[in-house]
Amino acid sequence: MRSIAILFASVVVLAAGRPAVAGFSLTGAPGPGITGNDTGGIIPYSPAIAHVYRQMAADHCARWGRLSHITSVHRRYGDYIGFVCIDKPWVYH
Repeated sequence: MRSIAILFASVVVLAAGRPAVAGFSLTGAPGPGITGNDTGGIIPYSPAIAHVYRQMAADHCARWGRLSHITSVHRRYGDYIGFVCIDKPWVYH
């Protein structure tokens, strides 16, 4: 009985932690945590995204076929991680 309670608690903790990754959906697409457009954007800082913010920016810029470049990281609540979307060097317009 105790092992079932521990298993249930761990599943609840893992499921609750999933949305805390600032806008990541199950498909890995950036969600409402990112504010931006085809030239770049900002991501609200949270320790939960400390290891995934680069991928979040890359996924956001990939919508327009561009690469991402992180311009600033302020590791404080209420601050943002800034990034720009840049053209791939081999793409002609």
